Amino acid sequence: MTESESSNIGQIRVAALYRFSAIADVEAVRARLQTACDAGGVKGTLLVATEGLNGTIAGPEAGIEAVLAEIRSISGFANLDVKYAWTGDMPFLRMKVRIKREIVTMGQPDLDPAREAGVYVAPADWNALIADPTTLVIDTRNDYEGEIGTFEGAVQPNTRSFRDFPDWFRTEGRALLDQMKPQRVAMYCTGGIRCEKSTAFLKAEGVEHVHHLEGGILRYLEEVEPVDSLWRGDCFVFDERVSVGHGLAQGDHTLCRGCRMPVDAAGRASPHFIEGVCCERCRETRDDAQRLRYAERQRQIELARRRGQTHRGRSDPA
Repeated sequence: MTESESSNIGQIRVAALYRFSAIADVEAVRARLQTACDAGGVKGTLLVATEGLNGTIAGPEAGIEAVLAEIRSISGFANLDVKYAWTGDMPFLRMKVRIKREIVTMGQPDLDPAREAGVYVAPADWNALIADPTTLVIDTRNDYEGEIGTFEGAVQPNTRSFRDFPDWFRTEGRALLDQMKPQRVAMYCTGGIRCEKSTAFLKAEGVEHVHHLEGGILRYLEEVEPVDSLWRGDCFVFDERVSVGHGLAQGDHTLCRGCRMPVDAAGRASPHFIEGVCCERCRETRDDAQRLRYAERQRQIELARRRGQTHRGRSDPA
């Protein structure tokens, strides 16, 4: 056993995965994956659509490997893209395998990212690309994600959801292209999936030279040394880790249970932050009934924690 393997004993393996590849029978695939996850003690969320698969799962290493083997046995998924991390606590409460119209919702049904995505750029080559002044760098993530971390010089669309990206590009993004006349566009997101779809979208809009970060921010943080990095801040992740930094080490953000937004140490020090209830961002948008409900939920979470249990309402949406 290697030193690395020994250090991971007792920890939970996290696998973030996706692939654009046509699925004819989504219900059959959903059932296969639910069975594999349940058998392996794996939790998290997997989305199944006719355009492919997307999700993040966590569990014992053997269970994760069994689920990934099941996915790779599906036609078109042998080259599944997976990013791994380790955590001391299970970041999910249950396993959900859901059928969706899209594995990442953009609202552009005619796109085919499996065939039309932009040029992949490896993390080792990313710095040179985005440091070139003739490159326009665009963050395809949501506003709250860009607030806690970004690449130097990147344009932040400040969209509330990925579905808003097409409208942003057709107005502000197009205006930027007309003004700057860049030789190429470079786009990035958390794990790569939104980039594949957004680069396919830009190509459909007539933009020729479109690139994106292969494996997304997560792979960049895993492979690029901090001393060489152009990343600033933390990367938001959609599980109980909330954020990660270089080496995929867990960041210091927690989640506001009122609005589901990340909160850093300064935000938690605010007099308007109440654990489990609200933060500076949402304190004016919750009524007394909601505050009471959230406070009771937090009380139950604390009671469960003292008993060494996990309260199933911990991750319930507001």
